[in-house]
Amino acid sequence: MEKKELRAQIKALKKQYSKEQLLAQSNLILAKLEQHPDFIKAERVMLYSALPDEVQTQAFLEKWHLCKTIILPTVVGDDIVPVEYGKDTTFAVGDFNILEPQNEPYVGDFDLIVVPGVAFDRRGNRIGRGRGYYDRFLCQHLGVKRIGICFDFQMVDEVPTEPLDIRMDEVLTME
Repeated sequence: MEKKELRAQIKALKKQYSKEQLLAQSNLILAKLEQHPDFIKAERVMLYSALPDEVQTQAFLEKWHLCKTIILPTVVGDDIVPVEYGKDTTFAVGDFNILEPQNEPYVGDFDLIVVPGVAFDRRGNRIGRGRGYYDRFLCQHLGVKRIGICFDFQMVDEVPTEPLDIRMDEVLTME
């Protein structure tokens, strides 16, 4: 299946769930992340501000930013620029209508990068929304643990890949 077809298939599946159902599933997925050994030991975690159809992270961000350094992606041109999230962080709407933090760029290391996606497979392959932001960012941080998070219906048998695609080390769902 082509990436465009797979994106359309996942979009149709998402429409079968209410906002409340997706939020309940998000909470279960993030509870698994909280118990993950790599999250527990991580001091600097890159997460993301969720779109309405992604695993919802807002409450999770608010809960954990006081205990860990939480970094969020912003998009500048064709690249992800990491920005630290704090209680006084203001947000602006960026590409894909994603809320992006408006702080100075984060300069430092990461212990864990949590990645959203449109679809994942069991080997850790993912497709995003098609612009390659995460792949370009992740190729600069190959030594950092990468965990994809998604709803169960976003796990597929095989994600079509290209040479520059970066695999996740692991993918967490409700399963």
